Amino acid sequence: MDKPEIAIDFAPELHLFVSSRRRDGWSELRTDGTSTLGHVVESLGVPLTEVGAFETGEGAPLAASHVPVDGERIAVRPVVRPQALPGPPRFLLDVHLGTLARRLRLLGVDAAYENTDIGDPALSARSAAEQRVMLSRDRGLLHRRELWAGAYVYSHRPAEQLRDVLSRFAPPLAPWTRCTSCNGVLREADKAEVREQLRDGTEKSYDVYAQCGDCGQVYWRGAHHAQLSGIVDAAVAEFGGAPVTR
Repeated sequence: MDKPEIAIDFAPELHLFVSSRRRDGWSELRTDGTSTLGHVVESLGVPLTEVGAFETGEGAPLAASHVPVDGERIAVRPVVRPQALPGPPRFLLDVHLGTLARRLRLLGVDAAYENTDIGDPALSARSAAEQRVMLSRDRGLLHRRELWAGAYVYSHRPAEQLRDVLSRFAPPLAPWTRCTSCNGVLREADKAEVREQLRDGTEKSYDVYAQCGDCGQVYWRGAHHAQLSGIVDAAVAEFGGAPVTR
């Protein structure tokens, strides 16, 4: 018996993941007759984290568990932004996204980060255990079934990565409230209680401080404050949120 042949169409947003012959509208594909639609699409290179919906050629919805039959026309749609999540927008970033993690934390977004390569199984297990969206440019990692949720980071430039994540998930912004080193929550601190951690001259130059409640890192408006404020102001202007002055 011949294996089923279907026609499949990938939205332009998903062309990055598929071969060139799949980027020009409908293309023919012979399946094995037993694999689900989700497995078929993943086998063509598209992580299911990037799929918003499956539809018939007439626009009727299909489930990822659907087994395609001969003659079907199936359209693969991208995620609709902002993407709804089954819980609060909390993130986990892999070892290659350290700058993005720090920028998300700068904006008060809960962003856990692994600064060593702990491996895909450990990352996916942490995503599931802590109910965090796994952010990665590793397509193989995003194929793992254990993930609570995941998203491919499309750019290698930190500024574009930040806009990508903020536009996709619309997390609430609370700038200057998280530690960029460990993701802990900051609190106001008196100069006297942090004096021992201050650099030469800092004590005389600054009066307003914040300290991480987890790692103890101390923050003040140093030489890089203007650059960081630029990142914060741009994000708040585009995606909302009220800056907190520190």
